[in-house]
Amino acid sequence: MARFSKSSPNVPPVSGAKFAAAQEQLIQAWGQMGPAWGVSRTMAETHALLFVSATPLNTDDVMERLQISRGNASMSLRALVEWGLISRVHIRGDRKEYFQADQDAWSVARTVIRERLRREILPLLAALYEIRDQTGEHATVAGAGAMKVNPADLAPAEAVATHNQRLDELVALVQTVDRLGERFVGTDGKGGKGLQMAATLLSKVV
Repeated sequence: MARFSKSSPNVPPVSGAKFAAAQEQLIQAWGQMGPAWGVSRTMAETHALLFVSATPLNTDDVMERLQISRGNASMSLRALVEWGLISRVHIRGDRKEYFQADQDAWSVARTVIRERLRREILPLLAALYEIRDQTGEHATVAGAGAMKVNPADLAPAEAVATHNQRLDELVALVQTVDRLGERFVGTDGKGGKGLQMAATLLSKVV
C-alpha cells in the first residue's frame, strides 16, 4: 500500500489510535446497516473499509483488518464487484489483486437503490402481474377453460371484484415506485448526480 506523509495541509493532527478507532466505528455502523440493503454484515463492513481507505486494498488486507477468513473476504469482494460498488485495480509490480470503492457517496446510493429495484421491486411486480392474471378479465374459470364448473364452486363476484380492485391499486403503487426509481438511478452517465438533484428538489418541496 502507498504511504502518506504524516502532515498534510488543512488536516488537524489526530493520533493513530484515535484515527483507527474512528474508522472502526464507521465500519461497524456500516455493517449494522447492511441488512437494510439486503446484504450481509460482512459484505457491508468490507465495503465500508474500502470506502474509507485512502489506498486500494487486497484480500489479505481485508482479512487482517476485519479478522475474517479468506473465503469470507473473497466472497464479499466478489459480491461487491457484482453490485458495482467496488472495482478491481492493478498495482504495477504487485501480482496481488487490489480493490477500491467508488468514492462518490451519491453514486454509491444510486448503485444500492438500483440493485434493490432489480432484486426486490421487479420480482415483486412480476409476482403481482401473475397473481392479477389469475383473477383478471383474461382469467379462465378452470385454468385451461376447457371444462365447465359448477356455479356453486365459483367465488363470489363481489369478493373477486374487491380483490381485483385492491390488487390493481397495489400494482399501480409498485409500478410508480419502479418508475420513480428508474428516473432516479437511470443510466444517464452522470453517476449519482441525477439522484442528488432529485433529492435536492424533493427536500425543497416537502
